[in-house]
Amino acid sequence: MNQVYTSIELGTDSVKIVVMEKVRDKFHVLASVHSPSEGISKGQVVDIKKCVSSVRVALKRVNDMLGIKIIKVIAVVPPEGCKFDIAVGSIDVIDKITGDDINRVVKDALVGKIDEDSELVTAVPISFTVDEEENIVDPKGMRGSMLETKLVIATLPKEPLYRILEVLKLSGLEAVDLAFTSTGDYYTVSNKKLKKEVGAIINIGEEVTNVSIFNKGIQIKNSVIPIGSHNVDRDITYIFKIKEEDSRNLKETFAVSMQAYADSNDIVSIPIGDEKKEISQSGISKVVEARLEEILNLAKKEIKNLTNREIRYIIITGGLSELAGFQYLVESVFGIQARVCNISRLGLRHNRYSSVYGAVKYIDDKMSLRGKDVSMISESDVQMLMSPDDKTINNDNIISKVFGHFFDN
Repeated sequence: MNQVYTSIELGTDSVKIVVMEKVRDKFHVLASVHSPSEGISKGQVVDIKKCVSSVRVALKRVNDMLGIKIIKVIAVVPPEGCKFDIAVGSIDVIDKITGDDINRVVKDALVGKIDEDSELVTAVPISFTVDEEENIVDPKGMRGSMLETKLVIATLPKEPLYRILEVLKLSGLEAVDLAFTSTGDYYTVSNKKLKKEVGAIINIGEEVTNVSIFNKGIQIKNSVIPIGSHNVDRDITYIFKIKEEDSRNLKETFAVSMQAYADSNDIVSIPIGDEKKEISQSGISKVVEARLEEILNLAKKEIKNLTNREIRYIIITGGLSELAGFQYLVESVFGIQARVCNISRLGLRHNRYSSVYGAVKYIDDKMSLRGKDVSMISESDVQMLMSPDDKTINNDNIISKVFGHFFDN
């Protein structure tokens, strides 16, 4: 059966949904949507009714694109307030180790590790041991009598997490698994080299900037800075006395990240009542650069606060990182070891999708370790995707589980 995954992120600025199909170990984008969101502040649900309305609008666009009804999703959630811990588990096995054995040993490690006010989000194996053989990445197919594992587990407080899940449920969606936005960001840029090193991922969001530390592909630390893209809009609005919607548009389409690369002769006119205000690219870029530099320097300081380990890579993502010339500013703050995320996947090609795109790769990697081929749509819907001219199947009688999200961790 073809493997089809759907991931969704409820962002402060927009709802992002990506539907991807895995064919011969390669991912193909079937649909991608970013739609304006309401009811979200700093990544947290503050108005369930408004948020549900936003999700339904985005979901309808996806369903119309595909000709089927999406029901199951990966919920991509912010890591704010997350806690990390080490867990160890062991089980007896009979002869050859299977994916089910891996699932059992992970569950054994989790016993007694999750307090009543928290919910498990990720459980990432550091390594496995089969009898006396240690530091095994994937023990499936090995023979032995005992299987052990050491995990890094990450939890979130239940209340903010359940508000996200409630929004999804009321929108007609079933969250079958979870992933942090930071985990998605990492899996978007991950390669064999990064999996051996310690580094940082910085995601500049609408209202907050998330800084995450990864050690050999496993997140070990996280911090949230209460400043983001919206602060740039406010700066432009305050300096030039224009509407915030005009400020946002100028930021995205006219400004560059560093004043040195701006054209002082390039000028736009913004209507203000009966008059027009002229703004030069050089002038607006000076404002943008000042705030961006502040955000990056705060992130740099936060990395030092989070770890004393040598940082071998720094990768910046988020919609703001798409601004022209951003790489030059990043290098001026962090040096040449830092770079901007660049999503080249056909159908995405914008850093706003880094969390939802990478979340799909993370869940697929997780399921592969457990020896499972999964799909978030039915076989009949897979056939529908392959034959778009056929009559769309009516999924109205498919009932989502009421608030039941099941973590096959």
